[in-house]
Amino acid sequence: MIGRLNGVLAEKQPPQIVVDVNGVGYEVDVPMSTFYVLPHLNEKVTLFTHHVIREDAHLLYGFATKGERETFRQVLKISGIGPKIALAILSGMSADELAIAIAGEDVARLSKIPGIGKKTAERLVLELRGKLSFDGGSAPTPSGGLPLLSVASERSDIINALLALGYNEREAAAAIKLLPNDVGVSDGIRLALKSLAKV
Repeated sequence: MIGRLNGVLAEKQPPQIVVDVNGVGYEVDVPMSTFYVLPHLNEKVTLFTHHVIREDAHLLYGFATKGERETFRQVLKISGIGPKIALAILSGMSADELAIAIAGEDVARLSKIPGIGKKTAERLVLELRGKLSFDGGSAPTPSGGLPLLSVASERSDIINALLALGYNEREAAAAIKLLPNDVGVSDGIRLALKSLAKV
């Protein structure tokens, strides 16, 4: 199993990145909580990974902290929740925010995440109660973002990230309209997710 990657950040196409480890490029899906704290392209990066082996693919999921990876693994244990929805959950809120929402039985907040209806949110609260630890915000602080691109290209990356997280085109387009013109990709995704969570 692959438990950690230490290499150079070669590509960023949210929610997927490529980490070059001694000449081998690993495609890794990351939640937005990890994406926000990634370094600039061609800089060193370390990710804690979860390796999924399926009949048709080997998939890697990467996280900035061990706590985030442990939360992902706990969410995966719930019947009917796969890696895509688990990533969407950690993209809609941090591991600490999820722990707080579970402890507070905040079904309404959990229901706003794409792919999570009221019944699934209630199941999350029921099955995760007492199993998530509060990390205290131990994720690394952001050390950069994507290199400057044209506004149209950045908007396209933000929309693609929202679509990959389960939002539909109408929701993504509505969220994009609310963003400032000069916003970067990472901040744009963060602001769009916040506005979508209020809907």
